[in-house]
Amino acid sequence: MFPRSSGILLHLTSLPGPYGIGTMGRYAKGFVDFLQQSGQSYWQILPLVVTGEGNSPYMSTSSAAGNPWLIDLELLFDDGLLTQEELASAQKDNPDRVDFDFLAETRIPLLAKAFSRLNEQQLAEVEAFLEQQKDWLPDYALFMACHEYFGLPFYDWPDQGLVHRTKSALTRYRKKFKQEIRFHAFLQYTFFHQWHALKDYANQNGIQIIGDIPFYVSGDSVDVWVHPELFQVGQDCHAKLMAGVPPDLFTDEGQFWGNPLYNWDAHEKNGYQWWCNRIRQSMMFYDVIRIDHFRGFDSYWEIPAEAESAKEGCWREGPGMKLMDTIRKELPNAVFIAEDLGDLTPSAYQFIRDSKLPGMRVLVDAFNDMNGNSSFLPHRCVPDSVMYTGTHDTPTFMEWFGTKASYEQRIYAKDYLRLAEDVGYSWGVIAGAWSSVCALAIAPFQDVLGLGGDARMNTPGTVGPQNWSWRVRKEAFNAEVASRLSRLTWLYGRRH
Repeated sequence: MFPRSSGILLHLTSLPGPYGIGTMGRYAKGFVDFLQQSGQSYWQILPLVVTGEGNSPYMSTSSAAGNPWLIDLELLFDDGLLTQEELASAQKDNPDRVDFDFLAETRIPLLAKAFSRLNEQQLAEVEAFLEQQKDWLPDYALFMACHEYFGLPFYDWPDQGLVHRTKSALTRYRKKFKQEIRFHAFLQYTFFHQWHALKDYANQNGIQIIGDIPFYVSGDSVDVWVHPELFQVGQDCHAKLMAGVPPDLFTDEGQFWGNPLYNWDAHEKNGYQWWCNRIRQSMMFYDVIRIDHFRGFDSYWEIPAEAESAKEGCWREGPGMKLMDTIRKELPNAVFIAEDLGDLTPSAYQFIRDSKLPGMRVLVDAFNDMNGNSSFLPHRCVPDSVMYTGTHDTPTFMEWFGTKASYEQRIYAKDYLRLAEDVGYSWGVIAGAWSSVCALAIAPFQDVLGLGGDARMNTPGTVGPQNWSWRVRKEAFNAEVASRLSRLTWLYGRRH
């Protein structure tokens, strides 16, 4: 059970800064200062992993590696690895959106310049880090080097020996790409050091980090390349069955995610070690781990790879408590939040109860049931749960209230939350979440600022530049906002 407390959801990419994307530098520390001043106890972020298709952090090429685009360039300048002119060349004058195309063209070549300037001692530190992380980093670094060289998904690489990881092929390409492997090890070394410095700063200021584990990985990932036996892929390493969800609150057609499904029988045979290692790695990054699509451990939606719609799928049984019991036994100190949203079966409800993990309640969805029976309503929640005003997948509250809700839903929400225009509707929804019986309350920063649809982080079932790209302006970290948030946090007993 969490102590009665609260926090803010804001992904690192959404932080302000002049370099086209939020990073782990001074603006991240500035947000920690804002959280401390506003009486918050938690900073929740989205996955820190390398992003994949559609720039989504939930479609990653690695379950372990950090996203190099989040590396702070000014810290590299402080280390003497970049020049002032190079910093200027990396600046992008768009404070409201991440420019992923600009980053794809410019960031890795710039980081390569920093790598080229390492002295012997720094290179030795990178080599030592590569050895310390030998369970995953050498394979990841080779995977990325080959990926850049061939420009193709790993299952389409022209060398079948490399695709299927024969000993001779691996030896040959490790020799061929020795310097490129060092470069990718340098990126991860730098990412790890910058992240842990930021996390230490947050913890020292009384802020704990809630991080996110995507349930699935990309089909074109180092995880599938190294462990194809753990996934439902064919001899050609292409996915035979894919992940998604049936029609639900988010989409009428369901969602076809495209990730390969797990081979749960193989996971069980090796004692679920891949999952335990994944949780162990996440514990080094986060104080609390939110497991995305948690119900997938109980049952998951299976879609044939050749299907044209997610509707063509069916439910299959997952590992259930066998996996959770293994994780608890091996990692008894792990702290979790279960993302238990969606249309759940009786079996899934029972699994969530048996897991004894705190689940999620989303206030923006509490008014879909006009009969007052929603378990998301603050007075109907249970203490051992986490109340969110919204998530990265929902509309902001102001978008929902202004354009998505029906007239009846707006009246219902206005009456229930006692919303007043002169106070600010968004502050009313935060007060509603903070006043709930849930031990922990979280608001996306967009709701704190009262922003509309332009600030939405992601719309499920869609792909485009509007997703994952929203950024906050530095002026938002101001004393007035911190004071109002601090007052509500004190008023509802969440400051400690």
